[in-house]
Amino acid sequence: MNEWSLIPLFWGTLIFLLINAFACLWRGLAGPTLPDRILAANVIGTKTMVVLVLLGLAREQGIWLDVALVYGLLSFTVTLVAGRLLETGRLKGAWKQ
Repeated sequence: MNEWSLIPLFWGTLIFLLINAFACLWRGLAGPTLPDRILAANVIGTKTMVVLVLLGLAREQGIWLDVALVYGLLSFTVTLVAGRLLETGRLKGAWKQ
C-alpha cells in the first residue's frame, strides 16, 4: 500500500470527526447539567486534537503535531479547572487563602 492510497482515508476520517465534533457541540449547548457540558467540551477537545494530528499526517507537516500537543495540554488544564470549580465552587486552594 503506497502513501497516496492513505490520503483519502485521512481526509474521510477528518470529515467524520469534524461532523462528530459538531454533534458533541450540540450536546454541550443543550446539555441539561454542567457536568454534561464539561464532558462535551472535553470530548470536542480530544476530537480536535486527533483532527490536528491527522491533518499533520495528511499534509506531511510536523508543526501540526506540536500544535496538537499544546492544544491537548491546554484542554486538559481547562478541564481540571472546570472540575475544581464545579466541585468546590471556588478556584482557590487551601494553599492560597
